[in-house]
Amino acid sequence: MRARLSTPRNKGDIAMMTTASAKPFDPIKYKETTREQWQAAARAWNDWGPLLRAWLGPATEIMLDIAKIGSGHRVLDVAAGAGDQTLQSADRVGPAGHVLATDVSKNILAFAAENARKAGHCNIETKVLDGEDLDVPEGTFDAVISRVGLIYFPDQQKALAGMKRALKPGGRVAAIVYSTAENNKFFSIPVSVIRRRANLPPPLPGQPGPFSLGGPGVLEETFRKAGFRDVASRTVAAPVRLKTAAECVRFEKESFGALHQMLAGLDDAGREAAWREIEQELERFETSSGFEGPCEMIVAVGVK
Repeated sequence: MRARLSTPRNKGDIAMMTTASAKPFDPIKYKETTREQWQAAARAWNDWGPLLRAWLGPATEIMLDIAKIGSGHRVLDVAAGAGDQTLQSADRVGPAGHVLATDVSKNILAFAAENARKAGHCNIETKVLDGEDLDVPEGTFDAVISRVGLIYFPDQQKALAGMKRALKPGGRVAAIVYSTAENNKFFSIPVSVIRRRANLPPPLPGQPGPFSLGGPGVLEETFRKAGFRDVASRTVAAPVRLKTAAECVRFEKESFGALHQMLAGLDDAGREAAWREIEQELERFETSSGFEGPCEMIVAVGVK
């Protein structure tokens, strides 16, 4: 965490065209842009690690629970980002287990490896891999996880097919995704403001993006279509808690490279005006106890 996209982790709304008359969605270019963004944002994302653990940690524990990850298990973490959820997995599998953290960004995986070393984990390995092309031994993992990463794959079925191939019979895949834009205003408001100011159209159906799997039953049906059985899900409140709306804007400005991609068509003054408007809009979520940005996650599992 994974976002990532993966992944972010939390990896931004880059699956869209830059103008109303832009060329059709290009998945190859999209992947190249995603990799570049996470190469550039890796350090900032890692530096926000304490926030990521507070924000996404509880949903991650639920993901690991429903994946039934335990002592001695082998776990594949897809779109692992700086590896926060990798560390949570490693705690569960123990010295007899193994966690392979993968991501398209070499830079962010370097932080994952360093974080594992600092935590004293010798059971974590990192490998640069495209989530749609998982070059791992077939049938060797007890569980595959992806925290806020699956939403950003152009071909989600191909990604899930690779995850299924990696699993042992009876193994489980588990993922965390954002629910709807309406229930994730900490993120959907910045996207909406930037889209309007930069004159960007909404993503077309089937394109990747933060809310691409968030509609009722969409993630579950995506798992079933990929051939998983016993699919189940839980909706989890995951508010983003910070001191102020300004701090949330700083988090997104530093870590959400995709928002900068969306702003690319504006000049410096236009970009600054957009960030000012985003902060003003997010101030509605400030209270006497601080900022609480609305965020809702869906955690789902399927069995091979």
